Amino acid sequence: MGKKFVEASKKVDSTKKYSFEDGIKLAVDTAPAKFDESIDVAVRLGIDPKQSDQQVRGAIALPHGLGKTVRVVVFAKGPKENEAKAAGADYVGAEDLVEKINGGWLDFDKCIASPDMMATVSKVAKVLGPRGLMPNPKVGTVTMNVGEAVTAEKKGKLDFRVDKAGIVHVSIGRKSMGADKLKDNFNAFIQAIVKAKPATSKGTYLRSLSVASTMGPGIKLDANQAMAGSAD
Repeated sequence: MGKKFVEASKKVDSTKKYSFEDGIKLAVDTAPAKFDESIDVAVRLGIDPKQSDQQVRGAIALPHGLGKTVRVVVFAKGPKENEAKAAGADYVGAEDLVEKINGGWLDFDKCIASPDMMATVSKVAKVLGPRGLMPNPKVGTVTMNVGEAVTAEKKGKLDFRVDKAGIVHVSIGRKSMGADKLKDNFNAFIQAIVKAKPATSKGTYLRSLSVASTMGPGIKLDANQAMAGSAD
């Protein structure tokens, strides 16, 4: 372990569950690296991820974005192609985009498609799928409103989904954004997670919450604060 990490860890009480406000401020204060670290959150849910009716996934527009430039490509033709370009898409195409991606080009963060282009998109599904880039109507990346989707992604829309271990991992922004803006983003994310609770989930839904910078120590948060509706 590096000296900076050890020093940062001394500021964190590993036996304590911090309030959202104190925990996020501490995550910013204990980010040891010189680069602009991301602030990451892990939520362990009381669900059975093997059950299809207990999948938790969704998307939310964060109040302050993600603190980074989001590169967006769009599969579209005709008027929808023009709409995507006008909204600021970094690259818009069809078969030419398939060719670029199959050729190894993956210089983008989000991929959007109009519904009529999904047969074309399927040609790169094996490339996009494992990287979490495959367009999906559930998170608004397969849509006729490609312009709105591009705008939302550029502003910093957060996609989330539970993994096989029942944990949701997300980044809520960058250290440079400051604790106040990060707390706003965190609250918006937690509210979305609570809202996405499956009807079949029994017992404690939010089992544990933690926050940390990219290179910093993990900080436990009080999950009861979210379920009590006091995350404002």
